[in-house]
Amino acid sequence: MSSSSFTASAGDDDDDVVIHDFAPLILEYKSGRLERPIPMPRVPPGLDAATGVLSKDVTLSPHSFVRLYLPPAATTEKNTKLPVLVYFHGGGFVIGSAASAAYHRCLNDLAAACPAVAVSVDYRLAPEHPVPAAYEDSLGALKWALSAASDSDPWLAAHGDLSRVFLAGDSAGGNICHHLAMHPDIRGAGLRGVVLIHPWFWGKEPIGGEPRGSTQKMQKGLWEFVCPGAVGGEDDPRMNPTAPGAPGLENLACEKVLVCVAEGDVLRWRGKAYAEAVERARGGDEARVEVFESEGVGHVFYLMEPATEKAKELLDRIAAFVSDE
Repeated sequence: MSSSSFTASAGDDDDDVVIHDFAPLILEYKSGRLERPIPMPRVPPGLDAATGVLSKDVTLSPHSFVRLYLPPAATTEKNTKLPVLVYFHGGGFVIGSAASAAYHRCLNDLAAACPAVAVSVDYRLAPEHPVPAAYEDSLGALKWALSAASDSDPWLAAHGDLSRVFLAGDSAGGNICHHLAMHPDIRGAGLRGVVLIHPWFWGKEPIGGEPRGSTQKMQKGLWEFVCPGAVGGEDDPRMNPTAPGAPGLENLACEKVLVCVAEGDVLRWRGKAYAEAVERARGGDEARVEVFESEGVGHVFYLMEPATEKAKELLDRIAAFVSDE
């Protein structure tokens, strides 16, 4: 990816002049037009023939909804309640949806593998709705799920176990998971665990093998594009949870943490550094922090190639984390 700006000359058509280039995620033109090059087709909920998982959409507000997933185990295993897995999609806060085909496939597979009642969260996207809109919508959806598991939604009320609630998300969704697990409104909720998959964290000073130059510029630029109110740029605690002055990671409101990274992902060093920082903050060997690295693959590879062996290994690791007492 690259980040660049272009200045219009006299007579240029504003609709052809790019002022923010974060391809392939998003481009903004001088006219205000936005282009999102990656195709993200939406698919309806329903019965998934491959897994037997049933899904439906629930509207939470005029601008947000959740897609619920009910695996076959919910009805075949009588009087047994299942873990509740609340999932937040990625896409740099600028693309993606709970209804996107890739995430629909992913959640069908996850719900069946765990098995768990899954809640896939849709949230408003930047730049039309800058961060913290995504955090606000996600927090609202999580609060709904925690309450709906006991009363307002029949699937969650009948089949969801409030004592086994997990958060999971990839890339920007992993960032959202961290933000919610640190939120004061969630600290008393008793989350069982958090799964951060290739989480989007960054910082001013490169760590590990992070590339310099254009990659640094792109990460900084995209964060400030989606969060114009960022304090300290990419060292804003929402983007860099290990930055000086960031809230203490001992406050994570969950019993255990799984951080998944990929060998070919530029974000892998941040993911590992985050896991190490959480482990230190939570007391070392008793911290219940795990790192799972997928070798020879890149960022969110499993969304594009869900049938590969590496994708299956990742799915199995997450399912084991959710099902392990």
